[in-house]
Amino acid sequence: MDKVLSGIKVIEQGTFITGPNAGMLLADLGAEVIKVEKPGTGDPFRSFKGGLYSPHFQTYNRNKRSITLNTKKDEDLAIFDELIKDADIYIQNFRPGTADRLGAGEERLRALNPRLIYCSISGFGKDGPASDRPAYDTVAQAASGFLNLLINPENPRVVGPAMADSLTGFYAAYGILGALHERNITGKGKTVEVSMLESMCHFNLDAFTHYFSEGEIMGPYSRPSVSQSYVVECKDKKWIALHMSSPEKFWQGLANAIERPNLFEDPLFCSREKRIENQERLIKLLGEAFASRDRAEWCQRLVSEDVPHSPMYDSSEALNDPQAKHLGLEVSVDHPEGGVWRTVRSPISYDGKTLRDIKAPPVLGDFDEEVRQKYKPKSTAQVE
Repeated sequence: MDKVLSGIKVIEQGTFITGPNAGMLLADLGAEVIKVEKPGTGDPFRSFKGGLYSPHFQTYNRNKRSITLNTKKDEDLAIFDELIKDADIYIQNFRPGTADRLGAGEERLRALNPRLIYCSISGFGKDGPASDRPAYDTVAQAASGFLNLLINPENPRVVGPAMADSLTGFYAAYGILGALHERNITGKGKTVEVSMLESMCHFNLDAFTHYFSEGEIMGPYSRPSVSQSYVVECKDKKWIALHMSSPEKFWQGLANAIERPNLFEDPLFCSREKRIENQERLIKLLGEAFASRDRAEWCQRLVSEDVPHSPMYDSSEALNDPQAKHLGLEVSVDHPEGGVWRTVRSPISYDGKTLRDIKAPPVLGDFDEEVRQKYKPKSTAQVE
């Protein structure tokens, strides 16, 4: 199928996650994304077990081509400039000031191409008291107040994936698409700036809204408590997640499934407010009930009673669920160096058609020869 960003050319000079994820999201929609990397080693995220094709790198770099350039060298800078002249979008996630030192500052590239959409991703913003500080995922989660919602105070550990990195890439792509729309009207490119701190503060909007409106400081159990979310272990040591929310029919269905149809006549659990107030008691009760049967049997019971639930899958299980298989979430393609490369497709569909056409992440410099031949410096004529 035709991709909605077909014909759009992106030069991505990103490393690790934020910039590469922004580039990949545009590539998934059909943009031509050329990843500019450091000769020899490439994106630092490539390094893995003596090679340059780590799982982390693969996650955020499909549907791209790779070119190695050292823009501190005149010849390579000239090639970089030619790529910029007919590009639509440039993406970098360097610390403030680094792009200028590499010849990729906004002012310089804008002079080469006034239509260029220049996207700069940073940790704390381009200026201000923290702008020069190094920023990584956990740092941004903590600074935005989001990490406070994840840490179990009884067993304090950083948990989960690199959400701040990934989400900042999403926000960058979102900003780029807005700038692309405006350029279609004005003919001029914009500078898109996004930081990890700003992204995570926006993503954490619910916690701030509770504080602004009610003076409430939310913690790790605040939302699960009011939404009535639970995880329960079954007899076979597998887990189920429940999200009961408010409708009484869900609670009655749960009561029927655990064969205690009158449970929610109990004054401790008879209303939403009482269930929130007595959540610890309810967690204990449900834990004891679910320990009596295997997960598969519980899922059958919950489905029959229309209770909002899911098996708490790990990554080896989730894509084998019948619904995931029906949606065709797993896609594969030939690996550039042999074998089959597997990934999860874009979640977007257009006119009922899913985006299933993918290319495996590039090996380092796979586009070098083609680009260097195209932009090979003209030789000086010999004088006789």
